[in-house]
Amino acid sequence: MTSEPPQYADRVYRSGSALAAGVLLIGLAVWLGGDAILRGDGRTPVVAAAALLLFVPLVSAFTFRPAVFAGAERLRVRNPFRTVVAPWAAVESVKAAYSCELRAGGATYQLWAIPVSLRARGKATRHNERLAAGEQPRGGMFGLGGRDRIGQDADQPRTAPSDVAVAELRDLAERHAGDPGAQGEVTVRWSYETLAPAAVGAVGLLILWITG
Repeated sequence: MTSEPPQYADRVYRSGSALAAGVLLIGLAVWLGGDAILRGDGRTPVVAAAALLLFVPLVSAFTFRPAVFAGAERLRVRNPFRTVVAPWAAVESVKAAYSCELRAGGATYQLWAIPVSLRARGKATRHNERLAAGEQPRGGMFGLGGRDRIGQDADQPRTAPSDVAVAELRDLAERHAGDPGAQGEVTVRWSYETLAPAAVGAVGLLILWITG
């Protein structure tokens, strides 16, 4: 009797700053919109409801929704309005220039969940240049060494977070491209659960504006 290989959870890549921004924006919108619905006069409650129906799905789409899930057989990219599923065999390249991009099945897709920070990349480059020149690296508590705020050793070469994520995805693609379960074609699905309520809110606002 042979045991099956262990199954591991997907690696998940998301933007912490986007999640924080989403919480703040939606919290503010619900507070202001809810107050207008409960206390507004005339058409104000209806306008506020339509605005919330448009605004909340759009903010959620650009903040909460983006994520990249990397498993043993495929890469699943959840962007604001589409979900792209690419078996590893279909992945042609993953790169990070001014944005992170996936090339699969002859098409190119943005990885919204892995934003490229040119500032972080520049800091990593300067840090590595100081190490190569034999200078004292800056980092840790009060610049005295140790581990910095993103958990990297101050006396070791540094890589920007987006470049680390892209390197991991490339490694997974190379490692699993030949696996039997990693074969297949790229599939793309529109996020109708986001688009539908936003469209209803937009149409509602348009009607209210025309009839106002």
